[in-house]
Amino acid sequence: MARESIKARQRKREKMVAHYAPKRAALKAAGDYAGLDKLPKNASPVRLRNRCQLTGRPRGYMRYFGVCRLVFRDMALDGKIPGVRKASW
Repeated sequence: MARESIKARQRKREKMVAHYAPKRAALKAAGDYAGLDKLPKNASPVRLRNRCQLTGRPRGYMRYFGVCRLVFRDMALDGKIPGVRKASW
């Protein structure tokens, strides 16, 4: 499980990216790279990291479900994810 400070930093970055998105798009369309350079670094979407919504784990993230592989496995075995069954052949 990720530390709370790391999860909080990620949430802060997500808010900042959403706040500056229209301004970034306008500057990019105008080709004003000097203006883009003056925006905060955390306003860039490249600085975001996919993290598990429940634990904050950055590795083994499953984009379709929004959770890491460990949480996905527990939820699937408990029957909390519709349409997902354990494979057997």
